Amino acid sequence: MNPQHNPSPFIDVSPVQSTRKASPVLSVKFVLSCSLYSSMLAVLLSMQACTPLTPKYERPELPVQNVYPRAEGNKLSSAKTAADIEQKNKLVSLSWQDFVRDGKLREIINLALKNNRDLRAAALQVQKAQAQYQVSSADLFPKINASLGNTATKTPANLTTSGQVSIMHDYSSGLGFSSYELDMFGRLQSLKDSAFQQYLSTTEAAQTVRVSLIAQVATQYLNLSADRLRLQLAEQTLNAQQQTLDMDKRRFELGVISELDLSQSRSTVESAKVDISKYKTLVAQDTNSLTLLVGAAISSDLLGSDFLGAPSVIETPAGIPSDLLSQRPDILDAEHQLIAANANIGAARAAYFPSISMTTFYGSASPALNGLFSSGSRSWLFMPQINLPIFDGGRISANLKIAQTNQKIAINSYEKLIQNAFKEVADALALQENIKDELTSQQSLVQATELSLKLSQARYENGINSYLSVLDSQRSLYTAKQNLIALKLSSYTNEFTLFKALGGGSEKLN
Repeated sequence: MNPQHNPSPFIDVSPVQSTRKASPVLSVKFVLSCSLYSSMLAVLLSMQACTPLTPKYERPELPVQNVYPRAEGNKLSSAKTAADIEQKNKLVSLSWQDFVRDGKLREIINLALKNNRDLRAAALQVQKAQAQYQVSSADLFPKINASLGNTATKTPANLTTSGQVSIMHDYSSGLGFSSYELDMFGRLQSLKDSAFQQYLSTTEAAQTVRVSLIAQVATQYLNLSADRLRLQLAEQTLNAQQQTLDMDKRRFELGVISELDLSQSRSTVESAKVDISKYKTLVAQDTNSLTLLVGAAISSDLLGSDFLGAPSVIETPAGIPSDLLSQRPDILDAEHQLIAANANIGAARAAYFPSISMTTFYGSASPALNGLFSSGSRSWLFMPQINLPIFDGGRISANLKIAQTNQKIAINSYEKLIQNAFKEVADALALQENIKDELTSQQSLVQATELSLKLSQARYENGINSYLSVLDSQRSLYTAKQNLIALKLSSYTNEFTLFKALGGGSEKLN
């Protein structure tokens, strides 16, 4: 999106309705003045330089491997099949709507994109940067003003030759500009280019906020779903253990079990109650955090789904090239900052050369108002000025050094950001590669623990084992189910982490 600006220095003014008929002499004079200034402006603009002192920009090479390492043996992955290559190309063109499969989560994300205050602030920063670019662009053109003035001078009688008070009037009108700098060495153009890159940088920064918001909303939605499942598991555990406690109370009254067994059974019930209170608090806090991210109230029917029940996003193929990082808005932001720093070097170099400024005026002058536009009243002023720096105590050299150092800092920041982005993607891919096997193993562990609890319960009821074995199996099953929920949360959260690390899709901030 290019900022809209009006390159013309002239401002159209609607004519004011008047009952007095316009003077033909005045109209002709005004047209001639505008024509002369238009020609002069064209000549001045043709003398503007491009940016001869700005270094040629070259994008730094990526300081990372060409492709991401695999988790096993740190070997590089590669796309071997046509399907992998096609899927890889799709990653570049995906929008977040393609990435998110859950319909309720889509609605919540859309709500956040409309109401989140951080995203609104980022969009306002883009508008501010656009206006700043327009200000820099305006410096390339002279500020032409139309003027109509009257100077009245009163001279006392004792200072005049006639011995009478003298009052004199000087009327003037015309067009002119003052202290207009001819950009012969590209200083203003370099500053304009820098402002434009700052505008683009701000645009990408807003896109970074947008991508981060989508990932944060999805992650918080997943956390809420996971804590709901944990609360549900704790409630189910409490119901089962309460039934066991009721049965153990009768068994204790009959003398079948000891008071120690009864006490251990009661402790499991109280432990489940503690977990229920904890997860109720977490569910409420998760809801509050999600509401804050969205920036508006969320309908309760959008918060009731079990999002951990099915995969959420499109799987990532093997062999993703690292140059996909160039699509990340934060890296594009850093590159625009780098180009802006490069342009500032040109502006700093131009300070070594002469600066040429001009002040002009063209119009008419007369001692009487009715003679302001009469024949012979034409007046003009032309005052060029050249300033050549001779001695400034090293200020110009120091400013150039600052600009060059800022460019080196920008390059270092750009490369460091790429390395961090590479690590984020590599970490997410490593987790994605192994999480499926871990989920399968954890599911098998849950099933085995369920069987162990069933057998322990049967042996306890038949008097073979103590209640301690039952208690241990219950705790193991509860922990295994909790770990399964945590693994699912980690798997789905990682998918959105990868979505963010790869740049957040192709859709840009409007």
